[in-house]
Amino acid sequence: MPACEYEPPPYKGPDYNHIRQVRGSLLNPALLTNFSSPLLIYDGYMQWLFDHTGKRYLDLFGGIVTISIGHCHPKVVAAATEQINRLWHTTNIYLHPKVHEYAERLTQTLPGDLKVVYFVNSGSDANDLAMMMARLYTKNFDLVSLRNSYHGASPYTSGLTASNTWKYNFANGFGIHHGVGGTVQFPLGYLKKAFELVRSNGGVCISDEVQTGFGRTGEHFWGFEGHDVIPDIVTMAKGIGNGFPLAAVVTTPDIAKTMTGALHFNTFGGNPISSAVGLSVLEVIEEEKIQQNSLEVGTYFLQKLAKLREDYTIVGDVRGKGLMIGIEMVQDKTNQTPLNPQTMMDIWDACRDLGVILGRGGLYGTVFRIKPPMCITHADVDFTIAVLQHVLDETTKTL
Repeated sequence: MPACEYEPPPYKGPDYNHIRQVRGSLLNPALLTNFSSPLLIYDGYMQWLFDHTGKRYLDLFGGIVTISIGHCHPKVVAAATEQINRLWHTTNIYLHPKVHEYAERLTQTLPGDLKVVYFVNSGSDANDLAMMMARLYTKNFDLVSLRNSYHGASPYTSGLTASNTWKYNFANGFGIHHGVGGTVQFPLGYLKKAFELVRSNGGVCISDEVQTGFGRTGEHFWGFEGHDVIPDIVTMAKGIGNGFPLAAVVTTPDIAKTMTGALHFNTFGGNPISSAVGLSVLEVIEEEKIQQNSLEVGTYFLQKLAKLREDYTIVGDVRGKGLMIGIEMVQDKTNQTPLNPQTMMDIWDACRDLGVILGRGGLYGTVFRIKPPMCITHADVDFTIAVLQHVLDETTKTL
């Protein structure tokens, strides 16, 4: 395992078994945990997480694709601390320098006429608001989303999700990118044609950049830029605040004007602390060349994983761009039958036991998702590959 400069203090919190008991009795049972036995995580630094025993893990899932530049990045901690010591909350009924400075900086990253921002608290909030904007602007109510997509858990956004484990009987919505669906890449020209079709029928195009934004795909700051399109509305969350509750909707001045006739208020959207955090995240991405690192380390990762695909019959596909990577596991390459759930769990647990935390996704839960903090190194990749080789060697012996 690569070295880490940070040493966490000893854990002095509640007993592990007591926490599990509280979790089971007081927290909603819909809140699922990863792995056959859940981890108790209490500390983190950059690409590393620490459990209650002090064991260190390489976090390749980034808090569900949320930690963009590293856990507890010193610059973000400093920015948040400074703002906490000055002013926590005002709401947008007052002017405040941080939110205006942040809006200026954020909109500079977007192309075309995407120049008006509305800050909210989560990806679900952002996609809800985007749907409202689209309906107010077009006077249309039908929306289109991609099969096996995921855009949030609110009543509106649940309708965007074409998977029976998440879907409820609410109106459908429109979205762009696949992350939870298994890191599915679009065919060349697909989005351009889709945008043309939507616009020719009087619609607007919304790009959900909650997972793909802020340089994660490497070549571009925003995922849609890799497809030669400019959406009418862009939603963003997760990596925007590096784990702090922050999200935003950016659109054109014309579409934004439609909101003046509707009452929409967000108590915590654009508060001083979240604005300070968001601004510091953008500064780190630029100063530390995070997008370039995502491209270089992500390309190296994909090359190494491609060799695993050649060497193991249960590795059906490796795909992705930058540090948004999926490894699809199968029974065998010939028929591409999804790997059975128990074997998936065994591999997942074994990687965790050796210090590597992976995510899971895809329609059948058979895609390992690699979406780490974008500060990871080539040495971290080499360590991960060594762990995967060992685990896959042991797994294939029993198949």
